[in-house]
Amino acid sequence: MFRNKKDKDLDYTSLNEILKVGSKLADIFYVISIIAIILLGTYLLKEWKILNFIGEFLAVISPIFIGFIIAWLFDPLVEWLQSKKIPRIIGCIIVYLLIFGGLFLLLYLIVPTFIDQIKDFVGTVPDLIKDFKDIVDAFFKSLSIKSGVNALTIKNEIYLAIEKFSLTLTTSIPNALLNAGQSLIGGIISFALGLMIGFYMLYDFNKLNIHIESVLPKKWRKTYKELGERLNSSLRNYIQGLLLVMLLVFITQAIGLTLAGLKAPLIFALFCALTDVIPYFGPYIGAIPAVIVGFAVSPITGICSIVAILVVQLLENNFYQPLIMGHTMKLHPVTIMLGLLIFQHFFGIIGMIVATPMIAAGKVIFTYIDEKLNIIGKITGDNKN
Repeated sequence: MFRNKKDKDLDYTSLNEILKVGSKLADIFYVISIIAIILLGTYLLKEWKILNFIGEFLAVISPIFIGFIIAWLFDPLVEWLQSKKIPRIIGCIIVYLLIFGGLFLLLYLIVPTFIDQIKDFVGTVPDLIKDFKDIVDAFFKSLSIKSGVNALTIKNEIYLAIEKFSLTLTTSIPNALLNAGQSLIGGIISFALGLMIGFYMLYDFNKLNIHIESVLPKKWRKTYKELGERLNSSLRNYIQGLLLVMLLVFITQAIGLTLAGLKAPLIFALFCALTDVIPYFGPYIGAIPAVIVGFAVSPITGICSIVAILVVQLLENNFYQPLIMGHTMKLHPVTIMLGLLIFQHFFGIIGMIVATPMIAAGKVIFTYIDEKLNIIGKITGDNKN
């Protein structure tokens, strides 16, 4: 079939073309397989209400969950200290001193400023609403002069909506602050218990895998160890890198919004950093409140706020993400976007937050299974065995 008619030698050009097509089809099948697994997993989670059960369960045992996350994140640092001949208990104490020192520094430097800025922002809300009304009034006046259209009804509807919003805001702020205070106290208690539990977990964390392996059948132990190491490495690198990127986004965004003249820049910078956990869409979600408030202050402040946000996004896309995250997840952007849309459809904003690490974990598991069973190779005919 692949021989020339004249000399009956192999037609390597045709053979290479067919192999390239087969390779592309294998890549397409690989992406489709990952998407299918995501769809199936999200459907089962939704129908069986597994995520709701997990959420309620984690809410009850949140201190244990917090302690486990702390132990899981900081275990490599303790292991490194152990490699330097430092006893594990001393290493755990050093790590916790660093944690408490960082928390104290954060509370001392940022919390008072946050409280002052929240007070200032709440006090400026009536002025912002008045300025927004003036902007709307000027816009419709200009529209009437240029086009001759009487948009009085539309303007009155907008004014009515603004008045309702301001009235709702005035009455809801005290309740919101009360609820936020109660949630904050509950969160502080859970976090404090989590820190205590985390210390004991961190001390014995190196024994956890030994205990788990001991209860598994012998034929499963090697698989558990290899797969666990891959999942641990992938997810830990992602979370550590993400936290560092969020910190850099918060710092640079706070500086940019302060220079832009925006009121309460730390609040908006924190919101931008928190929404940054959502790939691609998060930065735009975080930018909306800052831009709206900026234009309510003045057009120049609004434009400067946009410029500050764009500069931070350029820094993140060209420096923070490549240098810190690198190719940790090794996921195609299209795969991440599809995963975000699917998870958002089923689970809302929480789904968008957990989408990327769950997709990455699914890919690690799928890749490991494919290495052992050569599923794609058997389907495409490229059998390695």
